[in-house]
Amino acid sequence: MNSGILIVISGFSGAGKGTLVNRLVTEYDNYALSISMTTRKPRVGEVNGKSYFFVTHEEFEHEIKQDGLLEYASYCDNYYGTPKFYVEEQLKAGKDVILEIEVQGALQIKEKYPDALLLFVTPPSAKVLKERLESRGTETKDVIDKRMRTACKEAEVMKRYDFIVVNDDLDKCVKDTHEMIRAAHYASNRSDDFIQFLKEDLLKLS
Repeated sequence: MNSGILIVISGFSGAGKGTLVNRLVTEYDNYALSISMTTRKPRVGEVNGKSYFFVTHEEFEHEIKQDGLLEYASYCDNYYGTPKFYVEEQLKAGKDVILEIEVQGALQIKEKYPDALLLFVTPPSAKVLKERLESRGTETKDVIDKRMRTACKEAEVMKRYDFIVVNDDLDKCVKDTHEMIRAAHYASNRSDDFIQFLKEDLLKLS
């Protein structure tokens, strides 16, 4: 069985990356969504091992010392991170594992896992992005302006991603993203075992 690909999906706030990820996981059976580890208490309806891996501060800090996390951060006095064991277990099972994280975390993961596939989700224009943020009706003008300024900074690192995913028509976006991921399975840097087999096979017959 071939190993899966570690897929990191980032994008501007309001680009629709969460909806895209949910559609991929729901509509195709080869994806696994990474489950984060956190020290915060479970909310009503959340299930350990499904919503999050809920642990104590001591357990989380032990994972940090043991290099057991792909990336982590502290937010509102709680830790959040991506545990290696779950991701590596799913990859070995042949699943393509999706991590939906911000650009700083994505670039950290790329350093640790050079073969990770980085996808950046964006609307077709800044105008559309602002309209989507405004249409939520849940954020003030100051918050929207801050998100737009953040988007300007995030745009500076878009070239470090493997593919740019333009989310204009959602159905097309889901299909295009799935095809990008499937094509990535055939990249030469992910075909080491096959290349080695073929080289040895050629030597036997030459």
